[in-house]
Amino acid sequence: MARGAMQEKPLLTDKRALTDPADCEDIERLFKKTRREKEEALMLAVLEDAIECFQKYLFAQNERGKRSFQEAEDWILEKNSDWLFSFHSICETLELNPDYLRQGLLRWKIAKIELIRKPSVERQKVATSRYRTAAGSVKRRWLRQRSLSAI
Repeated sequence: MARGAMQEKPLLTDKRALTDPADCEDIERLFKKTRREKEEALMLAVLEDAIECFQKYLFAQNERGKRSFQEAEDWILEKNSDWLFSFHSICETLELNPDYLRQGLLRWKIAKIELIRKPSVERQKVATSRYRTAAGSVKRRWLRQRSLSAI
């Protein structure tokens, strides 16, 4: 054997002798699996970002926040899309039910809107009842007394 030549040693993997690891089907399968996992991780990141924008910017006051919410909502509600990164396609790839997730997000939105509206209506009721008595409005009486004292 020549001095610089390497001796080819068989590798043992799963009780099979391999002479060339680059030709191994297992390595190709692992590469495809790793690639698939990376694609799924990217799809999951897109889905997470859309849900985060949907929830974070629901009540946005600035244009950027409103636009982010609207884009996320439009993307989530779009049903007929063949695009690889559509909501439906991502959910199917990640083995999630897109209709179930969509309905859950819409129920969450309605609940948040109701939660925001309900306290403001109750505050208005408290504010108006605070000035009412059996004899009439306390506020009107206060204004009348103030105007009489100014004379």
